[in-house]
Parts: sequence; C-alpha cells; structure tokens
Amino acid sequence: MAGYIFRRVLQAIPVFFGTTFLIYFMVFAMPGDPIVALFGDKTPNPAVIEQLRQQYHLDQPFIVQYFLYIGGIFRGDFGTSFSGEPVTQILARTFPVTIRLAVLALIFQSVAGIAVGLVSGLRKGKLFDSSALVVSLILISLPIFVIAYVAQFVFGVQLGWARTTVGPGAPLQDLILPAIVLASVSFAQIVRLTRSSVIETSGLDFVRTAYSKGLSRKRIVPVHILRNSLIPVVTYLATDFGVLLVGATVTEGIFNVPGVGNTLYQAIIRGEGPTVVSFVTVMVLLYLVVNLVVDLLYGLLDPRIRLVK
Repeated sequence: MAGYIFRRVLQAIPVFFGTTFLIYFMVFAMPGDPIVALFGDKTPNPAVIEQLRQQYHLDQPFIVQYFLYIGGIFRGDFGTSFSGEPVTQILARTFPVTIRLAVLALIFQSVAGIAVGLVSGLRKGKLFDSSALVVSLILISLPIFVIAYVAQFVFGVQLGWARTTVGPGAPLQDLILPAIVLASVSFAQIVRLTRSSVIETSGLDFVRTAYSKGLSRKRIVPVHILRNSLIPVVTYLATDFGVLLVGATVTEGIFNVPGVGNTLYQAIIRGEGPTVVSFVTVMVLLYLVVNLVVDLLYGLLDPRIRLVK
C-alpha cells in the first residue's frame, strides 16, 4: 500500500507544475496593464507605476515571474493583492467559508443521493423509481440560479425557515439553504448514477450466488450490492467536490456568502493576477489531494484495483 501511495504522489507532482504554469501563463498573458488599470481614469505617476511593477515582479521576464511565484508557494507566501493585503490573509478569510459550504453540500448530496438511488435501483420500474427519475430530471434541467431564487423566496421569504442572505461570519445555520441549493444538481446526478450502478450490480453472478447460498437481503444489499456500486459514485463525488469549491460563485452571489466565489470574481474584474493565480493554485492542490484520497478509497472498496496498479 505504501508503494501505491508513493506512486500516486509522484504522478501528482508534474500535474501540479503543469497546471500552475498554465494558470500563471493564462492570467498574466492577458492583454492590458493591471497596474495602470488600478488607477482607473486617473493618470498615474510613472515613478509609482515603476515601483509597483518592481514590487510585483512585473518588470521581470515571464519565466522568472513564474519561478519566483513557485518559490514563494513553497515558503508559504502566495503574494500580495494589488490592495496591499497578503493573499494568504484573503485565503484564510474566504476559504473556510467556501469549504464549509462545499462540505455541507457534499454531505447532503451524497447521503440523500445514495439513499434515493439505492431504493430506486432496488425498486426498478415502480412508483418510487419513476418519481425519483422525474425529480432528478427536473433538477438537472433547471439552472442553478433558478433553484436558488425559488428556494430563497419559498423557504426564506414565504415560510421563514431560513435567512435569505448569509449573516456576518457565515454561521453554519445560514449555510444550510445555500448548501442544499448547491447540492441539488449533483444530488440528481448521484441518484441516477447510483440507480444504474445498483441495477447493474444486482444482476451479476456473485449477487445471484449470494442469494442461492441463503444469505438474507439485509446482508446482500449493503455488503454485496451497495459496496460494489459505490465505486463510480465515489469517483463522481471526488471530482464534484472540486466543482463545488470552484463553482459556488452563483450560489455565493445570490445568498451573499463571503467565500471564494465572490472574492475570485471581484479579483478577476479588478485584474488582480496574484489573487486569481493563488486562489486557483490552492484549488488545484485541493483537487490533487482529493483525488489521492479517492484512489486510496478505491483500494479499500476493491482491492483488485490496488493490486493491478
């Protein structure tokens, strides 16, 4: 197992350098001068512009800028925003909020999605199965901002069960409704994925053999059917966690969540390259770690995968 983990870590190293290089290139190769854009319609002093260029290493060749940035990352320094605030402070303020939102959404969609998909797969063609497919199709078809506004109006304004906007400090109870909205589309995907996987697994030889041996349904469903059906679901959940972290911009905007999405969007508008690159780099690191954990879960769910690799 240690060798398997070591190989997976080695494979992640070139991925990290390749993605950070592309991100850095795409951000800093954009047309326009971000230093001049800071002053808006005002005419800046050339000496001030030159000082800012030196401060942010914009006077250096691109490849030098990149390696200076990578060296700073290994020292724990993600640079400074154009407003003068260290990016690490911005990350420390916004990432915990988005991570809490993403984790809540992941819990909602995985628990509810797997449960509904399992029952739907075991009751193929019955009323519960048909209802689950219709609901999942509706959720997949609706844009996330429509679901967000409807949930905000119904549960926040009409019923008063939740706040329409997230309060200062983003308390956990205020994040429940945004998390459910954020998880809605992925919930529908997990229901359909779990359902199809359960139906396929239920027809395999080892499941029929388990029934022929006289094992009870309570034993066969969780141990033989559900466990073997979770491999594609775990794959989807792992990749979706990164999507939840990055793709919460709309939900955070509607519910006024002070997280990464809003901050990253504002940084892109202002042309703050260091902030954008640092945020995306942290997301890449999180994505790599999550995928490493998923590979380890593969080995636990199905030892054949570990032995083959």
